[in-house]
Amino acid sequence: MSRMMNALLALTLVAATQADAPQDARIDIDVKDADVVDVLRLLAEVGGINLVADADTSCRATLTLKSVPWPQALDVLLRTCGLADDWVSDTILRVASMERIRAEYEERRKYEESKKLSGPLETRYRKLDYARAREMAPILAKFLSPRGSVVFDERTNTLIITDVVR
Repeated sequence: MSRMMNALLALTLVAATQADAPQDARIDIDVKDADVVDVLRLLAEVGGINLVADADTSCRATLTLKSVPWPQALDVLLRTCGLADDWVSDTILRVASMERIRAEYEERRKYEESKKLSGPLETRYRKLDYARAREMAPILAKFLSPRGSVVFDERTNTLIITDVVR
């Protein structure tokens, strides 16, 4: 068994005996040029979580930490290696490069936005009593989606608002 594996096993035993709840677990870790996936697996074991590391997750890390909560050790390790965490649920942690996580979030945001904008249009009429429709239409237009529009009927002082149903 390699020296690295002995160190990881010893660290697992130390961490497991130091705390009752996984969130409270404090660890002592001293590794040199360790593969980030091996250290992540150790931290996942100590924290009682499931870990999924993307295929492109690679880094060699040197850590010397004494009595540190495992979530803090995880955070330092991720930042050191330019990685990011994506909690899929309370017990499943996915680790990938920051660029990949950022791109996925952006893609997801764009998808959700386009999904909202692709909904059916609805038209509503609002007769105004204490304001002029001509003056209110440009103000209201700033709050509509790109598919929305507002026109006014000056004769009846009514706003005609068409926008995506939300």
